[in-house]
Amino acid sequence: MFDPEAEIWWGIPEFDILAKNITVPGFSPLFPEAHCTETGEICQLVTGESEINAAVTISSLVASPLFDLTSTYFLIGGIAGINPEVATIASVTFARYAVQVALQYEFDVREIPDNFTTGYIPQGSTVPDQYPQSIYGTEVFEVNDALKKIAVGFARAATLNDTAEAVAYRAMYNPTNDTGALYAAGAEPPSVVECDVATSDVYYSGKILGEAFSNFTRLVTNGTGVYCATAQEDNATLEALLRGHLAGLVDFSRIIVMRTASDMDRQYPGEAATTNLFWSNQGAFEPAVQNIYLAGVKVVEGILGGWNTTFAQGVNATNYIGDIFGTIGGEPDFGPGSVFNNNPVTLTRRGLGKRSLKKKEMKGRRGYTYRIGQ
Repeated sequence: MFDPEAEIWWGIPEFDILAKNITVPGFSPLFPEAHCTETGEICQLVTGESEINAAVTISSLVASPLFDLTSTYFLIGGIAGINPEVATIASVTFARYAVQVALQYEFDVREIPDNFTTGYIPQGSTVPDQYPQSIYGTEVFEVNDALKKIAVGFARAATLNDTAEAVAYRAMYNPTNDTGALYAAGAEPPSVVECDVATSDVYYSGKILGEAFSNFTRLVTNGTGVYCATAQEDNATLEALLRGHLAGLVDFSRIIVMRTASDMDRQYPGEAATTNLFWSNQGAFEPAVQNIYLAGVKVVEGILGGWNTTFAQGVNATNYIGDIFGTIGGEPDFGPGSVFNNNPVTLTRRGLGKRSLKKKEMKGRRGYTYRIGQ
C-alpha cells in the first residue's frame, strides 16, 4: 500500500522482484510501475494508501492488457492496527472476512443518546446493534477459507521479527496490569493468527471505537467474524477484484488477505487513546514491515513450490466467497442473502436473534426489496 511495505521485498535472496518494471496506466502517480521477476511468475504493485487509491489501482491492473491474471494468486501484504483482545503487535494475521466498518451513520459521541455505546449506527438502522437496512454491497467480503488455512500453514514456518520496545509495550497489556484477562493476547509474543480485518479510511484509535467496530464486524458477518486488524484499503481492493472476476479476468477464490500488526488499536488501562496513537513508543512498525516479507515469502514460495500439484488448478473453496450481494454466485452466509434471485429473503433464519427486525421490509438502492423477519 505504500513505500515500506513494498521496499521490504526488494533485494531479498529468494527472488528479484525488480528484474522487470512495467509502467501501468492508471496506477498511482507515486507508484506507477508493477515490479516483476524476470520470468513474470511473481509481480508486485503498490496501490497507494486508502480506499480510493486501492480501488483505482487494482481496477487499472485488472483492466490492463499487459497482464493475464486469470490464474494469478493475490497476496495483500500490509501493516495494520491490532486488537489486543485477539492478537498483539508484530503478529501476522490472515483474514476470512474484510468488513467496511466505517460505512455507517455517524454522530459525534457528544450528541448520542445515553443508551448508545457508540456514535456509529448501521445504515438504514436506528440503533447500533441493528443489522444494516440499507446495503451498498461493499460492507463485507469473504475470501477462500481453505486457501487462507494453507497460507497460514506456510507462514507459520517463518521466524517473526520483534523488538525490545515492542516487548516492553506489550507488557503494559499484561493481565496483571489491571486488564483482567481481556488483553491477554496483546501481552503474548507475536504469532500467526486467523482473524478478520476492518477497512476504514479514518485512522482511529481507542477502546470505544475498537469495541464498536468489533461489534459491527460480528453483526454484519452474522456472528462469525472476529475483528483483529484495522487497515484502510482491503474492501476497496476486494471490490475491484470481484468486478474483475465478473469480467472473467481474475479468480476471486485466489485471494489471500495478510496484515501484520504495527500498533495497538486501543490504549492499555491508564493510558490515553491519544497517547497510544500519537506518542507511545510501541516499537512494532519495523518488525511489522519485516514480517510482511518473512511470513509472506513463505506463502509465495509455498504456492510456487506446489503449483503443479495444488495451485495451478486452484484451491476449492468450501465456504461462500464473494460480497454481501452474492454477486459472483452462491448464497452469502451473512447478511440478507443474495439479491440476484427474485425472492425476498429473511434474516431471522441467519441467527440474528432479537434485533427488532420483525415484519419489516427495506428497499435497497438498486430496487431490490429485502424482507426482514417473518
